[in-house]
Order: sequence, then C-alpha cells, then structure tokens
Amino acid sequence: MSNLIISQFGFTHNAFMNEVKDLNEKQLDAQPEGFNNTIRWHIGHVLTTNEQFLFGFPDNTEYIPEHYKNLFGYGSKPANWTGDVPSVDELTEQLSSQLERIKQIPEEKFAEKLPETMLGAETYGELVAIAAFHEGNHTGRVNAMKKVLNK
Repeated sequence: MSNLIISQFGFTHNAFMNEVKDLNEKQLDAQPEGFNNTIRWHIGHVLTTNEQFLFGFPDNTEYIPEHYKNLFGYGSKPANWTGDVPSVDELTEQLSSQLERIKQIPEEKFAEKLPETMLGAETYGELVAIAAFHEGNHTGRVNAMKKVLNK
C-alpha cells in the first residue's frame, strides 16, 4: 500500500510543480479578486503543510525555517507578511527535496497509528494520503488563479 501512496504523492507533486513553473514574479505575487492568497503563498503553504503532517514541523525537522509556519501556515496570508519571504526558486527547491524525503519513508511507517486522529486519519499512511490530496487541492486553486491572471 505504501508504494501506491508514494506513487500518488509523486503524481500530485508533479502536477503541482507543473502548475507553478514558468510564472513571472507578477503572477506569483498577484492576488486576483475572489482569491484569499497568492500563488507564492500556495507554494509555501503546500511545503509547510506537508512538513507539518509528515515530518513534525516545526518541532521535529530542520529542513525548512520555523518562520514558514507564520508565513504559510493555516490562516496566514501574504497581506500580513513581514521580514524575510523566501523566493519561489527556494520554495520549489525545498518542495523537490521534500518529495525525495517522502520517498525515503520506510514502508513500516505507513502502518503506524497516530498518537491521535488527525483530519480523520488514524495511521501515518492515511495522513500521507491526506497530504497528497491537500497538494492536489492547491494544484486546482493555482490552476484557477492562473486562468484568472491570464485573461
């Protein structure tokens, strides 16, 4: 089952990365009417959420800076950003290396029970599946934003 989950995650991740490639700074930082965030925010949000779900960010991982939680966590928005906001190149590189770390998760980890149910998931494998779904959800949002921005 873990191979199927990792395969799905890879597919979802590649679709997300295809949506965000080749965009200019104006497109990345525009917030079209009817949308709560920017494409740059979506990139950082997917990265940060995956890191929280799968690697215990910010307590148990050193792969992304702790301030990403304030920039990209649930309920955050670019209008409130202050200080150092990472470049899109930095965020997409971190997403790519994150996928490589996800692929290295040992198979037995997927069957582990979570300390408490999270978003309906009872096992780590179910949480990985939710993270893949979450990334796919944001892929659709970015696609919609691009359509509005390219009108």
